[in-house]
Amino acid sequence: MAGYLTTHVLDTAQGCPGKGIKIDLYRISGDSRIFVRSLVTNNDGRTDSHILPADEFETGTYELEFHVGAYFDEAGTSLPDPKFLDVVPLRFGMSEEAHYHVPLLVSPFSYSTYRGS
Repeated sequence: MAGYLTTHVLDTAQGCPGKGIKIDLYRISGDSRIFVRSLVTNNDGRTDSHILPADEFETGTYELEFHVGAYFDEAGTSLPDPKFLDVVPLRFGMSEEAHYHVPLLVSPFSYSTYRGS
């Protein structure tokens, strides 16, 4: 089975999918972050394609950056300046050829993640 990476964003403050959120993917190599791609979440809070498809999958350390500050601005959420959460980075390892699902549950003042299925 080939590995691949997916994600999903849920706005826990509003109880809905996080749509229109820009997500950047980086591969970590030593002290370097190598940009891989940017995608934007759809109406379901998911990306229309795998964020790292099977034909590009490599084990290693990666980082997802979720641009949630712009999402909350667009939603009209009243936030302090500077925002408590603007860009949420999640650094994680993928050690086997498998499906990795790394969702983000977010509100203006908190977030959590887990390895999903």
